[in-house]
Amino acid sequence: MAREANSVPLAETQVVSSKKKNAVTTSWISIDTKGRGVILDVDKYAIMRRVQIHARDLRILDPMLSYPSTILGREKVIVLNLEHIKAIITAEEVLLRDPYDENVIPIVAELKRRLPQDNLTRQGQGEEEEEQPGAQNDIVNEIENEFPFEFRALEVALEAICSFLDARTRELEIDTYPALDELTSKISSRNLDRIRKLKSAMTRLTNRVQKVRDELEQLLDDDDDMADLYLSRKLAGACSPVSSSGVPNFYPSSPTIGSMLSRTSRASAVTVHEDSDVEELEMLFEAYFMQIDSTLNKLTTLDNHRNQLIQLELLVSSGTVCLSIYSLVAAIFGMNIPYTWNDGHGYVFKWVVILTGLLCTSTFTSIMSYARHKGLIGS
Repeated sequence: MAREANSVPLAETQVVSSKKKNAVTTSWISIDTKGRGVILDVDKYAIMRRVQIHARDLRILDPMLSYPSTILGREKVIVLNLEHIKAIITAEEVLLRDPYDENVIPIVAELKRRLPQDNLTRQGQGEEEEEQPGAQNDIVNEIENEFPFEFRALEVALEAICSFLDARTRELEIDTYPALDELTSKISSRNLDRIRKLKSAMTRLTNRVQKVRDELEQLLDDDDDMADLYLSRKLAGACSPVSSSGVPNFYPSSPTIGSMLSRTSRASAVTVHEDSDVEELEMLFEAYFMQIDSTLNKLTTLDNHRNQLIQLELLVSSGTVCLSIYSLVAAIFGMNIPYTWNDGHGYVFKWVVILTGLLCTSTFTSIMSYARHKGLIGS
């Protein structure tokens, strides 16, 4: 009996061990603070042990599952799911999934270029030498050097996804406007079907852009969520607790965001030393929120233009059909043919007019309903 009792846990252990051995490996690339990249072919258990992340958080990065765009702050990591960018960011490295994907390869190259701290220092010195002489220059460079690793990685990802979606929007505009012009010159089933396909592509792209925008907006509205992204600050606090006056501030220094923020405001903000301060990260998110919101406005404008044009063309076509029906009835009654029922039945004219009007209205409504059902015009 004792042997049987002990055999059950052993069997369960063997099953669990077998599951781990049979776990599917995935390609990741690890990029450290020096910009060095190492390819890792590991399973999810190895990733969970490496960055100390829960399985439910790692599941967000599974491309087989339909999770919305997410920027999630945890105790020691940032889980990033933005379209094809699926990454885990720590205070010391970036783990990027599927590094051989054609859309991910440029991001890997950009991370290797912009993550090393020495490159950032030289960049900051080159920009500030002429404008910030003396001690003030030293202060600004010190601030730039304190810009944490995880923020630089986060900025690269946000810049990449915003540029990617904006490029897809421009491609859609290039295809849509000629199709609308062609529809203006000639309404045909081929042109309408082409517009319908473009409408479907526009709807899918709009949903993708909307998800990224909503995630950025949600972060901007919640200071606690943004504070969870300060991995370096939390790590420094855990290693050597200091008073709130000694907590370093982090300010963006990349060329992209630096063009939107004045150097004067960054230099004057040296005196701000509050644990709850998220102003620097808020400015980072705000810049890309404006960019993704502009992309969404382009799609909305394009969709409205398409709806107005198609609706106008359908109204004209429907009106032409209705007038043709009236013309047909008038032609039939206007023919110089002696009808036996034409004498003494003048009241029939009123009923013919009424029935023809109802028929025209029904035809017009059916055409518009069919167009809405096919997605040719908005409801």
